[in-house]
Parts: sequence; structure tokens; C-alpha cells
Amino acid sequence: MCGIVGVVSHSPVNQLIYDSLLLLQHRGQDAAGIATANGSNFHMHKANGMVRDVFRTRNMRSLPGTTGIGQVRYPTAGSASSEEEAQPFYVNAPFGIILAHNGNLTNWQQLKDEMFRIDRRHINTNSDTEVMLNVLAHELQLSSSGLQLDPAALFKAVSGVHRRVRGSYAIVSLIAGYGLLGFRDPFGIRPLCLGKQETPEGVEWILASESVAIEGIGFEFVRDIAPGEAIFIDLDGNLHSQQCATNPSLNPCIFELVYLARPDSVLDGVPVYNVRLRMGDYLAEKIKRELPDVAIDVVMPIPDSSRPAAMQVAKKLGVEYREGFFKNRYVGRTFIMPGQAVRKKSVRQKLNAMGIEFKGKNVLIVDDSIVRGTTSHEIVQMARDAGANKVIFASAAPPVKFPNVYGIDMPTRGELVAHGRSDDEVARMIGADHLVYQDVDALKQAVRDINPALKEFEASCFDGNYVTGDVTTEYLDRIETARLAPSSQSDRDAASEAIDGGGPARSQLHLQLSVG
Repeated sequence: MCGIVGVVSHSPVNQLIYDSLLLLQHRGQDAAGIATANGSNFHMHKANGMVRDVFRTRNMRSLPGTTGIGQVRYPTAGSASSEEEAQPFYVNAPFGIILAHNGNLTNWQQLKDEMFRIDRRHINTNSDTEVMLNVLAHELQLSSSGLQLDPAALFKAVSGVHRRVRGSYAIVSLIAGYGLLGFRDPFGIRPLCLGKQETPEGVEWILASESVAIEGIGFEFVRDIAPGEAIFIDLDGNLHSQQCATNPSLNPCIFELVYLARPDSVLDGVPVYNVRLRMGDYLAEKIKRELPDVAIDVVMPIPDSSRPAAMQVAKKLGVEYREGFFKNRYVGRTFIMPGQAVRKKSVRQKLNAMGIEFKGKNVLIVDDSIVRGTTSHEIVQMARDAGANKVIFASAAPPVKFPNVYGIDMPTRGELVAHGRSDDEVARMIGADHLVYQDVDALKQAVRDINPALKEFEASCFDGNYVTGDVTTEYLDRIETARLAPSSQSDRDAASEAIDGGGPARSQLHLQLSVG
């Protein structure tokens, strides 16, 4: 889960990209980067930290040009702390290419080996994005003849990328002297959409992960990029598009709608807020079926992402809706924190339970999802400490039972509280009196109710169906072994050490990464 943006304008783009990245900050808080093209020269600044911390006035001044891309990073492959793995990435041949990526390649290690053995290219980091960049560069080299590059050669190169690369990817890329190239994987797992703005100088174009990053800076939303489709916008603002995949099919990541995307975004024709309301309708029906004799005095959401679902649950059950948890907005999203110790501690920093709303009541707490169970356990305990009589916990998403390998940080089965456990066992682990999960079919139906054209979804973390067809048990075992290796653990838990006062001293830059 990262956020990407690409802009072709008639005026300087550095501020436009900065503003768009602020609107995509929820998609990645570990690193940020912007690259611009001024004629055939590239300019880039990237670092660990949030957008507001990475870019100062001096950095913005060093990013001239009317075309550019940007990215906010949340690491799912490679190192969480390495500044070298912040995006965008650059390669000088052919032409000069800069690329940013949202997603996760499942065959990047195989490709990295091929890069060395066949393509004779050196990969300097453990980032799958650098691999993707070099695959694209190699395919461009094969498809272009001479010094000129035309849309046909670009689209041929993207077709080559689709043939070689597996996994999820939404890409924005600058090609020196030519323009902006964007494309989406053949399954459409990760989102990408197109926007435009009419100006006296001509049309300006933007590609972004979510519609909110387009509309929030004054552009008009045009459409979603189709799975496998490539968009090329030249420096004069002419747009070219072509389907570059053989058998594309739309399987958008359903966890985007559950949690990752902003509620005011529209993804693949689905307003995120509306889906979350429908999730509440289906969840309420299941609560009625499963807990017909359990008295519920009040329904409370875990702010902010579960609010729409909780409101609908309260309405359908005919129970009062109350805000009992208050959020400290200056603490980051605990779901994407690298270390368990930090995550656990930060739940208490992030939320405060107001005793008056809990005392002596049977409280139904609605959350968007339960992944590791750490947050849920802390929340249930907070409700009990605040005086709740009974705590019923409901998840607007189904149980997360399988690792996600397409760009969401839940790759090991041991980290998933629902893996290999019944609902009652999970309820005991989080300390709730009762636990109700959404059904997988109900979640998918909630989305289809809003957009009936959507038939299939990437819902592997719920149903274990990996749509790219290359994820085996052996593959999952391999990534788990890598993740559980001491070096990987130490990278991910460095934040915990820093906050608890142990380990090596860390700079302010890294401290921001830890708590953001």
C-alpha cells in the first residue's frame, strides 16, 4: 500500500504533486519522494518520513519542471528503514526513466536473478520497485529503435512488462524528453485513476492512486485506468492509451474499500463511503442472527474508518449510536507500525475511552477489521476499564485468515489472530464477551450493491484465493521465513527499541518514521 501521483502540466508541478501526496498520506507514512522533469533533466528529492517533514522550501525549489511524479511509501518488500529504498527510483538507460510503484511483485526475486543473468542489469537494493524499473527499461530498450520513442513502442514495452511481472502494480513513470507513462497490472489489484484540468494553455493531466488526490487539488476526475491499460501523456499534453495485457480482468483489492482508501474516494466506480455503509447493513443482519438474545445498549465505532458501518449497524438494530472513543489525531495509524511493542503502546496513545458512555452498559464495538488482534484486545480492555458491563465486538470485514502478498503488510500466518482459530477462540484472545465477523460473501455483495459491474475481487486475505495464480504454500513459507529472520525483525522493531529507550541512538528523521 503506497500512494502514487503523476502530473503533466503547463506550469511548475512541484506544489501540485506535494498537495496530492498530502491527500494520499494515509497510504504510506514511512517515506516520500518527488521527481520532476525540466526539459530532459530530472530532479528528485526523497527521504524517510511524512510528506510535511521530507519537503522543505529549499527542497521544493530544487524541483523545477512541468512534469513530475510523487510517492508516499509504506514498505511491504525490502527494508522498512532504508532511505535508499524510498521512491521514486531512477535508471539512466534507455533515455532516462524515473518510476514510482504501488503494489507488491510476487516474482521479484526471480526477476532480479534474470536481470543479472539475461538482461545484464545490476539491482542495488532489495526493493521490488527497482526490479520493476529495470524490467521496464529493458523492455523499452527492446521495443524502441533508434533515438526516437513513440507511443507504439511504449505500449509494446508495457506488454512485455505484463508478460514478465507477476503480482500487483500501479505505476507512474517519467521518460526523459518524452512524458509520463502510467499503467496498471492485468488484474487491476491496486487502484489508479485519471484526472484533467482545462487551462488557457491547454489540458493538464494527473494520474493518482485515489480520486481524492485528483479532486482535492482542483482537477476533474475522468475515469479509472482499466486493468492492463497503459496511459502515455507527452510533454505537449497529448494523451494516448492502449490495452497492453492479453487477458485482463478487474479484481480490485477489497481491503482498499474496507480500510486502506479514504472514505471520500471513488475506486473503480465504487464510492468508498457508500460501501462502508452497506457493510454495516450486512453486519447488522448477521448480529441479529447470531446474537438474538444478547442485549445491546449502545453501538460505538473505532474512529475513524468504522464510523459509517457502525452508524448503519446502530440504525438497523434500533440501538443508540455513541462516540465513546476519542482519537488523538497526532498519533499515526497503528496498523502500519512496524513493531508490535510500538503498535500496542500507541493504541492507548491514539484512543481515549470516555467513561460516561461505557459505565454499566452492554457495548457493541464496531471496527473495520481485525488483523493481528493487538489493537482489538487493547480496545476491549479500555472499554472494560471505562466501566462497560459487557463488550460485544463486531468486525465489518471477515476474519483475516490468509497472508496478503499484494501490498498489504500481513504476510505471515502467525501474525493473523484468525488464522487457524474459531471465532470463539478469537473472542477469548481479544477479551470480548461475543464476537461477530462479516461474511466474505456479504462483503463482496456490499460492493456489488454499489457497482454491479464488479464481479470478482482480490480478497485473498479473507478467502485464500490468490488471483495471480503464482502464490503457493511454498511461496508463503519462503516469505515467512524471510520475514521472521533476525535481520528482518530487527529492521521492523527498530522503532520499538527507540521508543522504549533501548538500541542505538536514532536521528529525528528515523524517529518520525517510528511514530508516523
